[in-house]
Amino acid sequence: MSGGAGRRSLRHDEARERAALLRVDGYAVRLDLTGAEAEPTFASRTTIRLHSGRGTTFLDLAAVAVAGVTLDGRPLATDRWREGRLPLELDEGEHELVVDATMPYRTDGEGLHRAVDPTDGRTYLYAMSFLDAAPTIFACFDQPDLKAPVTLEVHAPASWTVLANGRTREVDPGVWRAVETPPVPTYAVTLVAGPYHLVRDHHDGIDLGWACRTSLARHLDEDLDDLVTVTRQSFDELHRLFGIRYPFGDYWQAFVPEFNAGAMENPGCVTFRDQLVFTSRVTRSQRITRATTIAHEMAHQWFGDLVTMRWWDDLWLNESFAEYLGTLVVGSATQYADAQAQDVHARRNWGLAADQRPSTHPVAGTGAVDAAAALADFDGISYTKGGAILRQLHALLGDEGFFGGVRAHLEAHRYGNATMADLVSAWEAASGRDLDVWGRSWLRTADLDRIHVDRGAGELVRTPPAVPSTDASSTAPATGRTHALSVAVRADAPGGWQAYAVRVEADRTPLPGPVAAAAAAGSPVLVDPAAQTWADTAPDAATVAALPDHVRADADPLLRATTWSAIRQGVHAGRLEPDVVLATVVALLADEPSDAALERVGGWAVARLRHLCADPDDATRRLHGAFRSALDAAAPGSTRQLAALWGVVGTASDPLLLHPWVDGRELPPGVVLDPDLRWRLLTAAAALDAVGQDDLDRARDAAPSTTATAGHARASAARPDRRAKDAAWEAFVGGRPASNDELEALGSGLWQRGQEMLTAHLVERYFTDLPGTATVRRGWTLTRAAEAFFPRLALDDATLGRAESLLADPGLDPLLRRPLVDQTDELRRGVRALSASRGRSGGAPAG
Repeated sequence: MSGGAGRRSLRHDEARERAALLRVDGYAVRLDLTGAEAEPTFASRTTIRLHSGRGTTFLDLAAVAVAGVTLDGRPLATDRWREGRLPLELDEGEHELVVDATMPYRTDGEGLHRAVDPTDGRTYLYAMSFLDAAPTIFACFDQPDLKAPVTLEVHAPASWTVLANGRTREVDPGVWRAVETPPVPTYAVTLVAGPYHLVRDHHDGIDLGWACRTSLARHLDEDLDDLVTVTRQSFDELHRLFGIRYPFGDYWQAFVPEFNAGAMENPGCVTFRDQLVFTSRVTRSQRITRATTIAHEMAHQWFGDLVTMRWWDDLWLNESFAEYLGTLVVGSATQYADAQAQDVHARRNWGLAADQRPSTHPVAGTGAVDAAAALADFDGISYTKGGAILRQLHALLGDEGFFGGVRAHLEAHRYGNATMADLVSAWEAASGRDLDVWGRSWLRTADLDRIHVDRGAGELVRTPPAVPSTDASSTAPATGRTHALSVAVRADAPGGWQAYAVRVEADRTPLPGPVAAAAAAGSPVLVDPAAQTWADTAPDAATVAALPDHVRADADPLLRATTWSAIRQGVHAGRLEPDVVLATVVALLADEPSDAALERVGGWAVARLRHLCADPDDATRRLHGAFRSALDAAAPGSTRQLAALWGVVGTASDPLLLHPWVDGRELPPGVVLDPDLRWRLLTAAAALDAVGQDDLDRARDAAPSTTATAGHARASAARPDRRAKDAAWEAFVGGRPASNDELEALGSGLWQRGQEMLTAHLVERYFTDLPGTATVRRGWTLTRAAEAFFPRLALDDATLGRAESLLADPGLDPLLRRPLVDQTDELRRGVRALSASRGRSGGAPAG
């Protein structure tokens, strides 16, 4: 067993001790990637310049083997190297540490990931060092507050290009060197190497570049105008807001294969999942998502890279800020002015659901005891709740108070580290406001308030969460959040609604007169239609039932988006009956003008809502009819037509509808059978047993691509065949190889309604086999596989009992515990909702 096996996660107390002992002055990393197309490992040589006090510490080194280590020219014994750590005894003063090691290429989206393009067989590499993967690439002191300059030398195949955090140049055939970076955290060190297709541009003194696999070159070039425009406009707006120039030289955006996240903010060389190079038709919603991702990662160059959190429990300093800025910048500076409505559709419910689970945590000060615990809290709270809170703070402080504080914070901690307290102090100084109560109630208190209308009393009722503050020094109560929001009622106004501002500072707040009158009369009332605060604002049943008659297609897009979000929240919280909500969804979807709503709300209704109804099969038929109506009403070639078509395919129960479409025949006017649509159709047909495994194999082999690889995995697992189900399961337990993308695709296709008899044995096996998956994978892929393969359609007490029994095992890996906690919470809510639905209907529907 190598010393990198069974790595220990870095504890916060260890990080503090090491930071007190060391100052890292620079890393010089040399990697030999010349055998990348055939060998399983690569040679890594790291020279570290550091200053130390006298004491004992350790180096992070997750290698396959170590050839040698020297300290100030003296060889060090490596017999104590284990669990990814090499102990060090250091005297006070300057030191040079040199490590020669053999490192692994990885296929799980972390470390130095190697992918082979199925289209042309070419090999591509990229480095993903977040959260603790850097030591599988180079020896380092891997914690966010030991930032240091990095220089890189890469030996690569002669036909390759190498990109990195600093500008690179080929100094000899196949030998690339990158200029020294400013101080950067180890988790953001990257390189991108392979036969990448490159495009260059220049804007406002910054050299820009885009990279993608050669097989995607045509698609990148065809879509370049949008990418260039969004990038330029975002830079201009961020320069205006921050008042500080972009600090990291060149700016590359590399679209890389089999990437786990949406993107990673590596300074100077951001990596994106290459599904964002669109090879098929996409909706406007997807284009806005890409634009906000671009602006999000760009904001990180200042917030996260220029100034970095000191420890992972201040992760929100990175993600919440970039989440808010990404939407703000795109909505104000690009053609996508409806970015906030899209954000509500795509992101808000992710955070709202996370904030009500047993795993909820404060936005800040999460108390992450180690890096693994921090990764478990990398969720919708860190992103969407934090972003929503910052939006509210911006409204409270105004531009000068908010961004004035941010500018002072960035200047004070340039190229260094900072904490939440540092940022809040900067805001207080810039605005003249005391933010202590705000910080404790919004940042350090988990869960969310419930705000609803008491029609009889004519009041808004605020119910705080029963969760104490995590700030041990706090003397004030954690409850009592103030909400600045609006309440909307039907009116003869543009869009049919009139909003009235309300400030909620008590548990009961009188409604404005017109709202109180409308509420007393039983009219629909919408709380927080502009998404100004963070709360559970689910409407009552009377409002939901009335919406089909009162939410017109010309209503404000943000109001429509928040209404959909609130309805989803009501179902999640168990306050709205799924069958009542289904009727509203079916009525509204047919006339829904937004492709984002058709895609996101429709997708939620198919994936979740229909399974909670008394008769899920009837719910599926009704949803299919709504999507069909939307499809028939949509303009040919429009993105609304495309989103409606996806819904039709996802709810199809008749193979006769799919057969001609799979072959490209009888498609609605304006629809093109591109790779994405083809694999959606094949997956739906496979689930209905309308195509066989041979058909899927031929489709993949006829047009190999990453889309085909993932689509083939999903469709194969969807087939109503026990052998297909067991084959997918073998990948889950590590019995056969599968990339991270394939693994998620297999899990997403596995559980199909109507195939319960075929997957019943796997429901039991999930809880038996899940703990063992921690021995075959780690990090993001471990967590995501646990989520993807969870038996989400087994909504019964027996499955819930199995899940709760496994959670009671104290030895369960922490990276498995978090997804199991969350999925069990969803299961518990589903069991309760389905039981209530069947009770109201008089029993279970006939099979």
